[in-house]
Amino acid sequence: MSKDATHINKSINPAFYKTRKRQKTINTQELATAIAQGDITALSQGITLIESTVQSHQDKGQQLIEACLSKANKSVRIGITGVPGVGKSTFIETFGNYLTSQGHKVAVLAVDPTSSVSHGSILGDKTRMYTLAQNPNAYIRPSASGKSLGGVARKTREAIILCEAAGYNVIIIETVGVGQSETIVHSMVDFFLLLKLAGAGDELQGIKRGIIEMADAIVINKADGGNTKAAKLAKTAFAKALHLFPPKPSNWTPKVTTCSALENTGIQEVWQLISDYTTTTKNSTFFETKRAEQNKFWLLQTIENKLKDAFYANEKVVGKLDVVLSKVALGEVSPFIAAQQLLKLANE
Repeated sequence: MSKDATHINKSINPAFYKTRKRQKTINTQELATAIAQGDITALSQGITLIESTVQSHQDKGQQLIEACLSKANKSVRIGITGVPGVGKSTFIETFGNYLTSQGHKVAVLAVDPTSSVSHGSILGDKTRMYTLAQNPNAYIRPSASGKSLGGVARKTREAIILCEAAGYNVIIIETVGVGQSETIVHSMVDFFLLLKLAGAGDELQGIKRGIIEMADAIVINKADGGNTKAAKLAKTAFAKALHLFPPKPSNWTPKVTTCSALENTGIQEVWQLISDYTTTTKNSTFFETKRAEQNKFWLLQTIENKLKDAFYANEKVVGKLDVVLSKVALGEVSPFIAAQQLLKLANE
């Protein structure tokens, strides 16, 4: 754009240029104040800030987290997982609308899988949960899972803090639903809910140690129409399977129930289960103990992430990485020796 053209645009809309200039500077204290006042735009801006990979944004993001931390930790955090097609989005929409009707404020942090080919994500949760997205007491934030193997976005933990600071007292995390690799969600929620389908051939698969062992409740979804009988049978099968597992440290016995998100049946019972769990674990102090252990876990996780980022950002490593990768691919050097060489290079 020429100087003349720029001058003409400024004369037409000088406020536009002032706005652009203001946007370059992020005042984290003002943003934190707006979030605490329930400003949805500020909340979205805050989550975008903490998700940014730009170093200056990351520094600002940490300042924002610190500013919001005192207003956090006042919610029930619920992780919801299940295989693709189990009806997670429909369940969360129905469940979320029920909770808001009971006076709760609900935030949904929905994670979409990232393509390993194009590195893109659809992020279509607001269209899948249309009525909940229109609900004034609900907030839906879709994020890409990126390279995270835990079924959650890398900054989901921080996003929870911002949502709590904004006054949301029920935080729902919808995971990718890709299988047993998504168990990291368990490290950031109070209640872990596993959605299952009846007659889908995964009743025995569900008995695998791993994800079912961490579930605080199993909900058989789509228990409607001709599937009602199968859902009852699946409920019995899973209830028997749960008795094979050792007692949980929380002294909570996992429950199995059925529901139909489509017909809005069994939803109240699911919330009652979660409420009973919260009461039980708070009375035994397990609730607070678990959160304290989760904070320790995320301290170590953050250290690992920072070390990994620093390694790949190291100029010496960047300059040698492609060469070393080529040698490994050709079999000229083993992956283990190559890793040692690169790590030594990063520490020089």
